[in-house]
Amino acid sequence: MNTYKQYAPVVLRIGISLLMLWFGLTNVLSPSTLVGYLSLSVTNLIPFSSLTFMVVNGIFEVIFGTLLLVGFLTRTSSLLIALHVLGIAIGLGYNDIAIRDYALAVASFVVFLYGADKYCLDKRFNT
Repeated sequence: MNTYKQYAPVVLRIGISLLMLWFGLTNVLSPSTLVGYLSLSVTNLIPFSSLTFMVVNGIFEVIFGTLLLVGFLTRTSSLLIALHVLGIAIGLGYNDIAIRDYALAVASFVVFLYGADKYCLDKRFNT
């Protein structure tokens, strides 16, 4: 089993990035699908419609999910994703979806702590 340890950071990084891409693309292509999870406190703060907010949120998730997938700016991308998902979890309050998002924030933070794995573009370009 020790030979598989080297793949743990890669699998975690790719798993988080694919999840972010799924949520991001869903928000961009069909923002009404997830708008119900947006808290009233957030909708009261934003100066534009909830659907516009979901599209902007989705663009952020697609950009940083893609960067994380290819392993470019790995630490920056994973930290921003961790903070982003933590913000979503806090906005959701205390429920099963928020607990899931807290775990995703921690997993993203683990990617930040580890940094670029050997399959990241960061390793190729020494960033």
